Amino acid sequence: MASSRPTHRRDARPTATRSATGGRGGADPEADERSRRATRVEAGLDGFADLRGRYLEAAAAARRAVGSLPVATVLATQGHALRADDLASTLAVEATLHHADLVAHLDAAGPTDAGLAEVRRVVEALLGRALPDWSDRRVALVGTGRAEPSDAEHRDLAGLAVPVFS
Repeated sequence: MASSRPTHRRDARPTATRSATGGRGGADPEADERSRRATRVEAGLDGFADLRGRYLEAAAAARRAVGSLPVATVLATQGHALRADDLASTLAVEATLHHADLVAHLDAAGPTDAGLAEVRRVVEALLGRALPDWSDRRVALVGTGRAEPSDAEHRDLAGLAVPVFS
């Protein structure tokens, strides 16, 4: 599996500042924080079905917005500058890991194979090497600190630091 290093650069300059929903975003960190805070408050007030519907709507808007841009377009979001393809990857990884967290102790379907494969790609890129004998799920869970590595996995990691992010 070919794995490339992440292209996120803190010194990159945004070539666009459109948010996933088409409005301005990232230019006013205080407004962004207020928006995030309001979203968290709303999440506590709505039932699961309403929250799920809002999430699916926002995710679809983000997918359309990011998908309509050239991959090398640099976007500002949450105080960072990311290429459009890196933002799409970040959103997919976040959604996959949040899904895994939500169903960890439930009798419910876990994240998609495609989501877990993207988490694996990112984790292996950050580690600087592949873990070919591991499942995508184990790379995702151990690589992000959601599971402890087994003795055999410890040996495979051979001094690599995990979690690479949480």
